[in-house]
Amino acid sequence: MKVLLTHTPLSREQYYGPRALAALGGLAEVVLHEGDAPLDAAALVAAAQGVDLVVADRATAGPAGIFAALPQLRAFLRCAVDIRTIDVEAASRAGVLVTQAAPGFVDAVTELALGFMIDLSRGISRATMAYRAGHVPEVRMGRQLSGSRLGIIGYGAIGRNLAALAAALGMEVLIADPHVTVSDPRVRQVGFETLMAEADVVVCLAVATAETENLIDAAALGRMRRDAVFVNLSRGNLVDEAALAAALTEGRIAGAAMDVGRAPDQMPSPDLARLPTVVATPHVGGLTPPAIEAQAFDTVEQVRAILAGEVPRGAVNAESWSRRGR
Repeated sequence: MKVLLTHTPLSREQYYGPRALAALGGLAEVVLHEGDAPLDAAALVAAAQGVDLVVADRATAGPAGIFAALPQLRAFLRCAVDIRTIDVEAASRAGVLVTQAAPGFVDAVTELALGFMIDLSRGISRATMAYRAGHVPEVRMGRQLSGSRLGIIGYGAIGRNLAALAAALGMEVLIADPHVTVSDPRVRQVGFETLMAEADVVVCLAVATAETENLIDAAALGRMRRDAVFVNLSRGNLVDEAALAAALTEGRIAGAAMDVGRAPDQMPSPDLARLPTVVATPHVGGLTPPAIEAQAFDTVEQVRAILAGEVPRGAVNAESWSRRGR
């Protein structure tokens, strides 16, 4: 059994780790990608010749053409939750299994959300940059999280985690998610428009789909109060960046923080990140040792299941998996 791990050396160090790599090597012969750039379709086909399984990082797409070009390929395992760059329909037609990793980054992203909320409310980054530049920072009144109103868009695992922490801090928590019924008595479920209008801090954690594309547009931002702030920890696709930039530069909202955007690898767009009322990090929400190991070891367990002839946890098209192999 041969497995191609598509991570570049740097990505392998940061997002897979030596312990998971050793565990994977204990199950199969591992082929490593040693180039500095992610594999495009042609390079992926070349690298995966004679390979049974591909364990793909988030930067490596799985377009339709690769599945016919790799007749020995049995499964395409994504070491991430987001599988939007994998053509699952084409994989299914070819009989190739597609999997996704479990979201092992819930705690890490929740903590970053809380850090963003504190930074935006107290001006930590703004004052630090002023001091570093040799300026006297402007002394501004901050916002206390206790007693403030948090609006969470999307009530998945991270949303639930953040809501519990915010409630413990004494925040009023609003939830907008049309796909769930919220039963937690510590939070209040409201419509999207109500949340945007009433929250002091809006945190976007909704899933990126065709329906949520540009969910945060000019109309949504126009409902926010001038002293409210916006945080995006989901995907850049959910935000109309021109509308957000306009709202920030015109002072129609007080600030924004983001770990994602429409730049390569879902990083914040530089034009937005350089605005003085923005706090931005380079898509590092899940970059902690426990978080990356959780997802990497999830793919190891998926490989173990496949070797045992089982459908692994995280399979998204098991009913179409005909290339199960020997």
